[in-house]
Amino acid sequence: MGGSHNVAVIGAGVAGLIAARELQNEGHRVVIFEKSDKLGGLWVYDSRVESDELGYDPTREIIHSSVYKSLRTNLPRVLMEFSGFGFADRQYGDPRTFPGHQEVLEYLNDFAIRYRIIELIRFESEVIRVERVGDRVDSWLVEWQVKEEGRRVKLEQEVFEAVVICNGHCTVPRVARIPGIEKWPGKQIHSHNYRVPEPFHNQVVVIIGNGASAYDISRDISKAAKEVHVSSRSPNAKFSKLDHYHNIWQHSSIADAKQDGTITFDDGSSVQASIIMHCTGYFCWRSIYSVDSFHRYKYECPFLNTNGIVSIDDNRVGPLYKHVFPPELGPWLSFVGLPQKILIFDTMELQSKWIAIVLSDQVRLPEPKKMMEEVHEYYEQMKLLKRPKHLTHYLLNPEEYLDCLAAEAGISPLEDWRKEVYRETVKNLENQQDFRDV
Repeated sequence: MGGSHNVAVIGAGVAGLIAARELQNEGHRVVIFEKSDKLGGLWVYDSRVESDELGYDPTREIIHSSVYKSLRTNLPRVLMEFSGFGFADRQYGDPRTFPGHQEVLEYLNDFAIRYRIIELIRFESEVIRVERVGDRVDSWLVEWQVKEEGRRVKLEQEVFEAVVICNGHCTVPRVARIPGIEKWPGKQIHSHNYRVPEPFHNQVVVIIGNGASAYDISRDISKAAKEVHVSSRSPNAKFSKLDHYHNIWQHSSIADAKQDGTITFDDGSSVQASIIMHCTGYFCWRSIYSVDSFHRYKYECPFLNTNGIVSIDDNRVGPLYKHVFPPELGPWLSFVGLPQKILIFDTMELQSKWIAIVLSDQVRLPEPKKMMEEVHEYYEQMKLLKRPKHLTHYLLNPEEYLDCLAAEAGISPLEDWRKEVYRETVKNLENQQDFRDV
């Protein structure tokens, strides 16, 4: 297997960029397919919103980005970087520890320039089919649509020896089901379509969620809204006014919505609201509401055809050995960026290093049977812990996974200080502390 291979990388976001660098470092020939005209994936701010602001209408024009104008990271910049190209070493005009989305995008563009990745990207090329050529595992047909004059009019094909899928997993909204919502007269929106607070001027807004987006957006909207009421299922959620904010209240779960515009909460409080915003995450993320409370969506990879070898079942992409390689098709097919609630940049870099060296035959994967056994052991462990399938890529021990990836890639484990910074940041997030500097 050794030597240099032709590799297709699907997506020019964070995962695709680092995969390209590591593959190039191992001498592989790389082509990156990106359906938009910019690199950066979800970090590209787009002021437009979708015509269906809840994301139900399958015919709507999809706006890929979920970035809102005021968004800043909830991880410090020292954890939002790749090895050899420090974020903190670069000056983007903002000295704060937690950068804004503009800075992250600038960093990614600088990274792509530094490692000559931009010239590998085929922009406005949307992949519509990836499948094996015959029965070979090292021959993959990639078919894509090229956009010309704003329309996708041209189909092209090319055969690659390997494919790395880096197309992300945070663009299909999840929406809470609320008893009586069908007759409630107000407007609903998902945070995917939130950009700026001005449209909420003098409105009474109910925000559902207790994650990072709910925390940020509630404070951002409060600058313009008359009142903001944040509803969550957290056991600590009780009807109360938030300290330091004159117009934000906290509530427990929504009990029901009424035809006269009233929203009633389980804690007995109620409010006349004009807008409900669902800060309830996306199809691959664990939600604060029960599983049955949501319209369910699957992780989507519609272009991939493996004749059932790799499938998507209730947001479980698999079977995948260590969330990266399908046992029957690895290393010629691989995934970067599936694990959730983890040090994303470090995880993607380590996964990419592992893929690159396996393809160059410096490291060998176990036999397919052995990999499959380990996958099934992991699934059985999930059953014992009573964890549903949709949490397959939501890691219970992210540090152990990072150490495992480092060992597979034959490099030193992540520095202890990085793990400690991550632990402290997560602790502050879970405690809903306003820990970011201003």
